[in-house]
Amino acid sequence: MNKIPFFKMCGSGNDFIIIDNRRKMLRETDFADLARRLCARTVSLGADGFVVLEEAPAVDFRWHFFNSDGSRAEMCGNGARCAARFAVINGIAGEEMAFE
Repeated sequence: MNKIPFFKMCGSGNDFIIIDNRRKMLRETDFADLARRLCARTVSLGADGFVVLEEAPAVDFRWHFFNSDGSRAEMCGNGARCAARFAVINGIAGEEMAFE
């Protein structure tokens, strides 16, 4: 079993599991299942959402956001704030950034 480094961050009362996938250690086809399994509160890490950051050619990074039930969401303001902070902390982006 591979270890996957992650952060758990909170934004305005919502918590998120965030993974830097710029090195492609995870397959995109597995993201929804990982969200369901990792976000389960009583049997796993527990979180409101699952965020995966990847490389993007025209912006600082691309993000994928999933709700705790594994459904993909187009936007989550609190999740976006945590993803942006994660990017700054980890040197992925500066304080001014663009992501898709």
